[in-house]
Amino acid sequence: MKLTVQEAAAAWYKEELELTNNTSLRFFVRYGGVCGLQPGFSLGIRPDTPQEPIMETTVKGIHFYVEEEDSWYFDHHDVQVYYDDDKKEPNFEYIDSTQ
Repeated sequence: MKLTVQEAAAAWYKEELELTNNTSLRFFVRYGGVCGLQPGFSLGIRPDTPQEPIMETTVKGIHFYVEEEDSWYFDHHDVQVYYDDDKKEPNFEYIDSTQ
């Protein structure tokens, strides 16, 4: 599994959440929400300290990651976080990594 964050999406998180360089931002599974990979769940975000990351990348000075405990949610999918020009916010694309 691989995590990719587009520069425009990273810039949005940095500005909206008032993050500084060297901040770690965790994508975590939460109950509820829409547009998730698994029905009834979606991704949340929060500044946190990595413990057992399974996917990670650093873009625009921000370290984005997903913890091992949330691996079930991705079910062998890569995650691409991109900036949606229409919605003016980041969005997620899940790509089957088994193909």
